[in-house]
Amino acid sequence: MKISKHLLVKPDGTPYPFRASPNVGGKLEAKYLVMHFTAGASAQESIDWLCNARAKASAHIVIGRDGKITQLVPFNKVAWHAGASRWEGIDGLNGHSIGIELDNAGRLVRKGGKWQAWFGGTIKDADVMEAVHKNESSSCGWHIYTPEQIEAAVELAALLVDQYGLKSIIGHDDISPGRKFDPGPAFAMGNFRARAMGVSDDSLPQFVATEALNIRGGPGAGFAALPEGPLPAGTRVEVLAEEGNWRKVDVIGTVNGANDLEGWVNARFLRRA
Repeated sequence: MKISKHLLVKPDGTPYPFRASPNVGGKLEAKYLVMHFTAGASAQESIDWLCNARAKASAHIVIGRDGKITQLVPFNKVAWHAGASRWEGIDGLNGHSIGIELDNAGRLVRKGGKWQAWFGGTIKDADVMEAVHKNESSSCGWHIYTPEQIEAAVELAALLVDQYGLKSIIGHDDISPGRKFDPGPAFAMGNFRARAMGVSDDSLPQFVATEALNIRGGPGAGFAALPEGPLPAGTRVEVLAEEGNWRKVDVIGTVNGANDLEGWVNARFLRRA
């Protein structure tokens, strides 16, 4: 795939399916890529809604569970996908990001021995994972993404990063914590970001503590805080492992007189370096 005049086209120049959404703003000079789930029953239903003026919402791209890509907004125009949001000192990410929606039912609840979506649809057990969202403390069900979706999204994300010089790939739940929960725990953001941004396998992702942050002996608030903590705001760390909304980190440099410090921190208080 490639981009021509801010529209996605195939290598032979054939355009990908495009359906213009009326829910657009002015000129966009994107800095970030924001990933979402649709929380809808199907890709077509989500496309229909995002192309309805009553929705007052849109996205640049919708990717179906079969990997099919549909574009709704040119990449140089503002789409209304982020809503009230903030990231790295920027308020309102609509004007600073490209939005990709993945067809996915999102959060699920267990009723009558089956997993159900908010719209009443039933999801097979094999397509569900139970996990704790990084901004929450209790487990629930989440709709699993398909390999076809992820591969299509990685290829597109890598193209967008290269074409527009994007700084990072983030989730709706990063820029609107507590209000939004997509793309959720079923989306392996760390791996996705590394693949799309060309991070080599031997390079660990680096993050910065956004505020003073306890570092603990295990992945949860029930583990004791290490005596070398808390990590001051601005501390740089490398992420070694992930478990739910907790990250095992290796602290870069000396912090509070300690060298070679490793422990677990809450991912909510980390941002990409």
